Amino acid sequence: MAGVSACIKYSMFTFNFLFWIFGSEDVGSSSYVAVDILIAVGAIIMILGFLGCCGAIKESRCMLLLFFIGLLLILLLQVATGILGAVFKSKSDRIVNETLYENTKLLSATGESEKQFQEAIIVFQEEFKCCGLVNGAADWGNNFQHYPELCACLDKQRPCQSYNGKQVYKETCISFIKDFLAKNLIIVIGISFGLAVIEILGLVFSMVLYCQIGNK
Repeated sequence: MAGVSACIKYSMFTFNFLFWIFGSEDVGSSSYVAVDILIAVGAIIMILGFLGCCGAIKESRCMLLLFFIGLLLILLLQVATGILGAVFKSKSDRIVNETLYENTKLLSATGESEKQFQEAIIVFQEEFKCCGLVNGAADWGNNFQHYPELCACLDKQRPCQSYNGKQVYKETCISFIKDFLAKNLIIVIGISFGLAVIEILGLVFSMVLYCQIGNK
C-alpha cells in the first residue's frame, strides 16, 4: 500500500509540475492584446499546478481538495463552452458574416486607426491570393491607388480580372476568411478535448491521493 501511495503521490507531483509549466508558458507567450485571455488561463493553470504539486508532496488534503475543485470548475466551464458553441453555431456564422460585411468599409477608410486592419487584410490577400472582402478590389475605394502591389494577380493559375488598368485576383477573401476561422475552430476544439482528458486524469489522481491520505 505504501508503494502504491508513493507512486500516486509522485505521479501526481509530476502531472502538476508539467501542468504548472504549461500555465507559465501561456502567461509568458501572451504579449499581444488579442490573446489576453491566455494570460488568465495560464495564471489559473499555474495556481492550480502549484496547489497540486504542494498538495502531493506535503500530502495536504486541503490543497488537494482546492486543486480538485478548481480543476473541476475549469472542466465544467470547458464543457459548457463547447455546448454553447454547438448550440449557437448557426448564430455565430451569421455574426461572422455581418462582421465581415460591416468591416468592408474599413478598407476604403483613410484614418490612421483603420491602417492596422488594412495591413492585416493585405497580408491575408497575399497569402490566400484573393482581393477585398466582399466586392473585390472595389472594397478598397480610393485606397486602391495607395498600395502599388495591392491584389496584384501574380499567380496566373488563379482567376484574374482587370481593375483600374491592373490585373487583380478575382476571388474575394470572405470565403477564405470563413474557412480559416472554421479550421482554427477545429484546432481549438481538439486542444480543448486534449486538455479535458488531462484534466480528468488530474481529477482522478488528486481524489485517489486525497482518499489515501485520509485513510492513513
